[in-house]
Amino acid sequence: MSKDSTLRLLAVAFCLCLVCSILVSVAAVGLKGRQENNKNREKRRNILQIANLYEPGTSVEEQFKKVQTRIIDLEKGRFADPSISGVNAAEKDGKDRSIIPADKDSAGIQSRSRFVEAYLVMEKGRFTQIILPVYGKGLWSTMYGFIALGPDLSTVSGFGFYEHGETPGLGGEIDNPAWRGKWPGKGVYDQAGNLRIEVVKGVVDAKSPDAEYKVDGISGATLTARGVSNLLSYWLGENGYQPFLHNLRKSGEVAP
Repeated sequence: MSKDSTLRLLAVAFCLCLVCSILVSVAAVGLKGRQENNKNREKRRNILQIANLYEPGTSVEEQFKKVQTRIIDLEKGRFADPSISGVNAAEKDGKDRSIIPADKDSAGIQSRSRFVEAYLVMEKGRFTQIILPVYGKGLWSTMYGFIALGPDLSTVSGFGFYEHGETPGLGGEIDNPAWRGKWPGKGVYDQAGNLRIEVVKGVVDAKSPDAEYKVDGISGATLTARGVSNLLSYWLGENGYQPFLHNLRKSGEVAP
């Protein structure tokens, strides 16, 4: 066979591609565990940050020891049976996803899982916060975040997003620490148990009797801000966590 023949060139190219494919596959398999660990560490860091517990320079794993991971059964409005872990809850996801009727889907997510991971913060043996995942449509993307509630299960102790594709400088201002700092202390439910929390257009009137339930809007990002209100309306409402929070408060299982 001639050294410059087309067949020889194709054979060399094939062997080179084969070797590269094997190397890439081996690297992907070998790094999978590390990638999963990094992803899990980043998730935990986000949870700690939103709960205002993160301390730079300290091991995330060490800080997360005060956080308990629990599974919520949204269908029953209670913690799931202890035998259901995050792994098998995810496995059940395909069978137990619920289609959300359009008139109730304020978050624009179409369906949701029956089982959701929640995070309880315990300090010196006392419950101080519960951190709940929330997500919903913004202007350009689905926004994923967490909301932390204090021991009364009705007051925000932290709120923020860890993933979204909103416009930098406009809707992307949901990442601004100044805006995130407006959430702690805001009320979610009134004394009658009605959901009240919302993002308003413009600035909240401090003299308004409803000021404790309202958060300043984002200049130039009305639709993103509306998306934030809508997703909270769904997840903290009667089709989301509200029945669970009511039952948890009533049971006193995590009473301060």
